[in-house]
Amino acid sequence: MTRPFRVLVLDRVDPSGLEILGQLAQVDARDAISPQDLLEIIGGYDALMVRSATRVTAEVLAAGKRLKIVGRAGVGVDNIDVPAATQHGVVVVNSPEGNTIAAAEHAVALMMAVSRRVTSADAAMKGGLWARERFVGTELYQKTLGILGLGKIGARVAKVARALGMQVLGCDPFLTVERAQDLGVEPVSFDELLSKSDVISLHVPKTPETHHLFDATNLSRCKPGVRLVNCSRGGIIDEAALVEAIRSGHVAAAALDVFEKEPLGESALRELGDRIVLTPHLGASTEEAQIKVAVDVAEQIVAVLGGGSARSAVNIPSLRPEWVESVRPLLPLAEKVGSLAAQLHQGPIERIDVLFQGALAGKPVDPLLTAALKGVLGNAVGESVNYVNASHVARERGIEVRESRSSEVKDYAELLSVTVHGKSGWHTVAGTILGDGDARIVRIDEHAFSLKPVGDILVATHQDRPGMIGIVGTLLGELGVNIFGFQLGRRYRNGPALMVLNVEDPITPDGMARLDAIDGIDGVRFVRF
Repeated sequence: MTRPFRVLVLDRVDPSGLEILGQLAQVDARDAISPQDLLEIIGGYDALMVRSATRVTAEVLAAGKRLKIVGRAGVGVDNIDVPAATQHGVVVVNSPEGNTIAAAEHAVALMMAVSRRVTSADAAMKGGLWARERFVGTELYQKTLGILGLGKIGARVAKVARALGMQVLGCDPFLTVERAQDLGVEPVSFDELLSKSDVISLHVPKTPETHHLFDATNLSRCKPGVRLVNCSRGGIIDEAALVEAIRSGHVAAAALDVFEKEPLGESALRELGDRIVLTPHLGASTEEAQIKVAVDVAEQIVAVLGGGSARSAVNIPSLRPEWVESVRPLLPLAEKVGSLAAQLHQGPIERIDVLFQGALAGKPVDPLLTAALKGVLGNAVGESVNYVNASHVARERGIEVRESRSSEVKDYAELLSVTVHGKSGWHTVAGTILGDGDARIVRIDEHAFSLKPVGDILVATHQDRPGMIGIVGTLLGELGVNIFGFQLGRRYRNGPALMVLNVEDPITPDGMARLDAIDGIDGVRFVRF
C-alpha cells in the first residue's frame, strides 16, 4: 500500500496512535530530537505529533513547508507557537478530554496523600522506622473543599469529593446557579473560597490573570491550616511565597504536580519535608490516558491529511469551508470583541448576545459567532476552548447564546457586537473593519471609540469633570506605567464617561486598587488582548 504522507512522531507517543497513523502515512517515530535536527528534517513531513517535551517554535513551523497539521497528544499547547502555526496555515489540534479522569484522580490522590501524610509514612517505613505517632493525619470527611475552576476536571473532582462526604465550594466566572446545583457545589467568590476552604484544589489555565494568583497576599487570606493542591499549571502559585507560608504554619501543607520551571531543579520546596508532596507532572500519566490522547490526536491527523476536518482544532485554519472566506478577516476581531466584553464584566455570565449588522447580516456568520464565543469563554476556561468546542462549552456551562441580525447600521458598512449579561449587569463591545483594513473597537457600552484591539489597556469609568485625566495619568506615572494612547467616550458634559488608555506596562493589583480609590472613578479594569 502506497502511503503518500509522512508523519514525524516525537516524545514517546503510545503505539496505539502510531498504528492509526500508519494506515494512511509513513510514520517516523523518535524518542527525542535536538532543536537543530528538528529544523533540518521537518521540511520533509506533512504532519508532526508531539507531547510536551518538544517545542514547536515559529522557526520549526516556517521550516515545515509541507506541514498541514501539528498534533499535541495532551491538553496544553504551551509548547506550540499557535499564532505562528495559524500564520503558516497549519492546523494545531489537541486532546482536551483525553486525560480528564487521570488529572482529576491525581488531584484527589494528592489531596488524600497530603491529608494522611502517606508519602512521609511510606518513606519512614522503608527507612526502617515504625513511628505511628509522627504521622497523625486529618480526615477529609465533613471538611470544606474549595475548587478554583469548574471545567471538566474540576467538576470531576467535585463529584468525587462529595462522595467522600466533603462540602464543596466552587469559584468559576462561568459557574451558573443551575450548573452549580447539578454539581452539588456552592458557588462562592474568590475571597470566600480563600477564607472558608480547608483544602483548595486548583483547576484553572495559566493566563496573565492567574499567574501568581496565590501570592503572599492571597495565601495570607486563606483559612489558617489550609492545604493546597495544584494539578493544573505551574506558576499559578508563587512558589517562594508558598514556602514561607508553609514555614510559618499558615498553610499546613501542599501537594504540587506542576511547577514554574520543569523539570524542578534546586528549590526550597524540596526542603519542606512531610509538609509537602511533590510529583513530576503526572496528572495525565496513566496508561489509559496516554492511549486516549494518542488515539484521539492520531485520528485527527489522519482526518486532516485525508481532506477532512479536525474535531479539536485550537486555531483558525480548522475553519476551512469556502463560505468562511467572506468573513475570515473578521475572525480575529470577533474573538477580541468577545474577550473585551468578558474582561469588562464582573461575576458569572448567564447570556451572550451576538449581533451582526449591515453587510454581515447577509453573510454566513457561524464562524464569527464561534470566534466571539471563544473570546468570551477563553479568558476563564483557557486553552481548552477552541473554534470547534466553544458552543458546546457554553451549553455545558448553562450559558444562553443568542444570535441576531439587522441590515440597518449607522456609520459603518458592517458591525459586530457582543453583549454579555449576568446578575451584576451587562457590557457591550462592538467592532468593525475600516476601509483601510484596520480592525477597530468602535463602541464600549454606550460610548463611541476608535480603538485598535492590541496590547494592554486600562478602562476606567468616571465622572466627566476637569482634572480626572490628569489624576489618572499622574498616578500611572508614579506606578511606572507608560501610556502610549488615550481615548475618551462620553454622552454629555459632566455626566458618566469612559476613558481608555493604551499602556506598555502591567499594572499591579495594588496599583489597580489605588486607581479605583480615586475620587470620581467608578471602576477600573485592566484588559489584555
